[in-house]
Amino acid sequence: MFLLHLEYYVAKTSGLNRTGVLSRVTVAAITAALVGTTTAAVAADAPQGSARSVAAESAPRAGALAATASAAVTPTNALYGVTGAGNIYGYGTNGDGSLTPAEKTGYGFQYKKFVTQTDLNNNGESDGVWFVENNRLYYGAWSQNSRDIGGGWGIYNRVFSASNTGGGAADDLLARDSAGVLWHYLGYSNGNLTGRYQVGGGWQIYNQLTGKGDMTSDGKADLITRDTAGRLFLFKGTGDYKKPFAGRTQVGSGFQIYNYLLSVGDMNYDGNADMVARDGAGALYLFKGTGNAASPFYGRVKIGSGGWNGFRIMF
Repeated sequence: MFLLHLEYYVAKTSGLNRTGVLSRVTVAAITAALVGTTTAAVAADAPQGSARSVAAESAPRAGALAATASAAVTPTNALYGVTGAGNIYGYGTNGDGSLTPAEKTGYGFQYKKFVTQTDLNNNGESDGVWFVENNRLYYGAWSQNSRDIGGGWGIYNRVFSASNTGGGAADDLLARDSAGVLWHYLGYSNGNLTGRYQVGGGWQIYNQLTGKGDMTSDGKADLITRDTAGRLFLFKGTGDYKKPFAGRTQVGSGFQIYNYLLSVGDMNYDGNADMVARDGAGALYLFKGTGNAASPFYGRVKIGSGGWNGFRIMF
């Protein structure tokens, strides 16, 4: 098992490969982006640290996933947590939603923000992570060196990937700025990004935003948000990179008791994206996906009795 040494080096832009929608993205549109994401030739301090994925045997066996459109866009990732000291612990999935024992998979992440898994080759498993450090975005493939994707990311207070939200082959990235505007970056197969597209304003009312695949059985990646009143909302994916989400639908209430909401994809291998929630006591709960847009989750099941508040980031 190799380690991913997240040391800076100059990114190469050759070999970009994205099917479908990106073939229609013009050079002019990318150039007009307000926040550049092209490779920087020089960066200040190289981010240091190491990370790897959990043991391969925690991944689902061939044929375990339901043969549905949901399974095609919903990954089966492990769950990771970053401690205040910067250590990473990974938890594989057992196929029923429960987690394997903790496995230390990295260190040196104490200064990294917005760590999020991404699948760039469309095989249903994450290939590495995007993260922000010193206001710059990096992509680090598991067991490989990271690359500086670009600067200007200090304007965002939330950055994450909700899987493939743009209709192409690779996962994409969402970012919310301090004014509450949500932006959409389309991903390439090497971790680079296009320029940003504005999704819309008013997103400052949500204190939790997450998603990792299809929650409504239509083959498109969806988004879950929570407002300050504890109400849970579903934004159905459209597959349109310029307007990736339809209007919101309230799908729950009382979620203010949780201090962290996260989806890493399908944790019980039924093709539907699931969600985990951490409460104030540090217990972890799984909300299994139903595939039903009107009621996307079953009732909660406790999968961690305590100690989960020890993670400053989960991804």
